[in-house]
Amino acid sequence: MHVLLLKEPREGGSGPDPYVKELASHGHKAILIPVLSFTFVSLKTLSDKVNTVCMHQPEKIHTITLISFHASTTVFEERALKPLYAVGSQTLYLQLNLGLVPLGEDTGTADVLSRLILEREDANILPLLFPCGSIKREVLPTALRENGIPLDPLMVYQTAQHPDLEKNLKNHFTEQGVPDSIAFFSPSGVKFCLETVRRLSGERLKQIKFAAIGPTTADAMTAEGLSVSCSADKPTAEHLATGIAKALQ
Repeated sequence: MHVLLLKEPREGGSGPDPYVKELASHGHKAILIPVLSFTFVSLKTLSDKVNTVCMHQPEKIHTITLISFHASTTVFEERALKPLYAVGSQTLYLQLNLGLVPLGEDTGTADVLSRLILEREDANILPLLFPCGSIKREVLPTALRENGIPLDPLMVYQTAQHPDLEKNLKNHFTEQGVPDSIAFFSPSGVKFCLETVRRLSGERLKQIKFAAIGPTTADAMTAEGLSVSCSADKPTAEHLATGIAKALQ
């Protein structure tokens, strides 16, 4: 069946996107349409900060952020000695690619990641450096601050709608028809895509099996009146593909 993935291609990887590959293993054809665009800011400031580091979504930002660390041997060597946290497997993949060994692959959400950090850190540490975007949830910062863990947030990117999103969606629906399933990967994706998806789907909207990469995205979809057919147990290609395959049976 035909699955539309509203996400950016994986950064730094070779071969097919893992979500496309996993869905193909279940007999489904998946196509990606990029949803977001990013403008990077404060990278010089970021590379100058040498504290305990906490990395968060989206994975594309970590690529740019870590490359800026990697470009400076001194920063990289000092950084490698400090705890580094990743919210999920895609972030972990990118960090391992640069020789860093982070914690938190299995957390999947900011709430679970915050609990891991609280288990390992105390109020006497240097502030956790938290590179983030202009659109971020307050789950992680709130949980850490309420428990006395110092946090140093730094906006390193601004998030906006991909400039070709509406055109790409229209072309896709015209050429491929209405998808059997559509997967969202962030609340921002829901915000930027849903109106166009509704218009292009028309009366067939209710026939689409909508999938979410995780509970936060699922909540955003539900808030907009969508019926969520599946939400991945963990934010991985394997878990999302399994959920979509079951929903399409």
